[in-house]
Amino acid sequence: MSIRLRATRPDPALIRLPWNVPLADWDPALDVPLARGISRHVVRFVRAGDTVVAVKETRESFANREYGLLRNLDRIGVPAVKAVAVVTGRETPVGEPIEPALVTRVLPQSLPYRSLFSHKLREDTLERVIDALVLLLVRLHLEGFYWGDCSLSNVLFRRNTDELEAYLVDAETGELHENLSDGQRAYDIDLLRTNAFGELLDLQAGGMLGDEDDAVEIVDQIVQRYEGLWEEITGIEEFGLDEMWRIQQRIERLNERGFDVEEIDIVTDLGGDYVRIQPKVLDAGHHCRRLRGLTGLDVPDSQARRLLNDLDAYTASHELGDEDSMTVAHQWLTQVYQPLEEMIPTEYTDVVETPQVFHDVLVHRWALSEAAGHEVDFFETARSYIENELPATVETLRTAAAAT
Repeated sequence: MSIRLRATRPDPALIRLPWNVPLADWDPALDVPLARGISRHVVRFVRAGDTVVAVKETRESFANREYGLLRNLDRIGVPAVKAVAVVTGRETPVGEPIEPALVTRVLPQSLPYRSLFSHKLREDTLERVIDALVLLLVRLHLEGFYWGDCSLSNVLFRRNTDELEAYLVDAETGELHENLSDGQRAYDIDLLRTNAFGELLDLQAGGMLGDEDDAVEIVDQIVQRYEGLWEEITGIEEFGLDEMWRIQQRIERLNERGFDVEEIDIVTDLGGDYVRIQPKVLDAGHHCRRLRGLTGLDVPDSQARRLLNDLDAYTASHELGDEDSMTVAHQWLTQVYQPLEEMIPTEYTDVVETPQVFHDVLVHRWALSEAAGHEVDFFETARSYIENELPATVETLRTAAAAT
């Protein structure tokens, strides 16, 4: 058999997988036990060297197209799984053709929506799922990506500080344009409404969603939040000259959601009494880019914002405000962040990541300090959290990940 592997950085371990066997017949010993979502394709999670990948059988044209789309989404910084390879030319030992395969990198510490609701991590899981899904769809549309198959099933959710972040998993029906028309956006929203309604009913039938939760109201809420966020980002606002503070307020609201403002189009009326503004928004990631530039850490935006807040607090408490920001960031990295990273037991690192543990330690510190009536030392708090709280968190996440 002569297979063709299209990949940017092919791993020899990937080439050694049994491509002459249909995925459905692969040895179960190859499988990595991960939470599995609903898919119309045969999908296997396997290890290729140090990387866990998802292998999906599909048509060659679909595989190549999705591979290219996922690479472009990665290039522009949209939350999506990363393409690894397309494998074509597959045949059985007797020469029977086997469907090509798309290989993507498995997103660490992520769960499909059914697993989230099987083991609720918080009471407001549904609210956080809606917010994450809406933000993902808005970001995709801002980048000119028409999804064509919006649904909860085609998204993975990953914990990001106290929020969830949604990642696109299936781009098979997607299209990347310079800009989307209102009609294309409306069609995506209508698809999401239809698909999410069915998925919510399925959750309800399985006892994973309360009877008091109305699926119609929930999908209406999804659409309303999408429209509200889209208007916040792209809408035109008009106000009087004595309300110029509203420009900064608009920018701050966008920054809080993780969006940068490249410039603002400001138009005054003929009489000079009113101002009309429309921000030109860059892709989301204001905080993660700043943190990466200062420390080299590459983490989701909400976690980056929390780490930057702690870096700012560190700068103030050590009276380093006049020092070079890169020097201070390196000092914080080596004296605070990395020592905490070394404290996390190695047996937990397959489930938790340092930025999330850092956030949880800070939350734990607030609770301890409030109970003690004074500020508790950071590393004393870290030891308390790792000994008393982290084991239960890890167990909960592992249980949820094992649910299928």
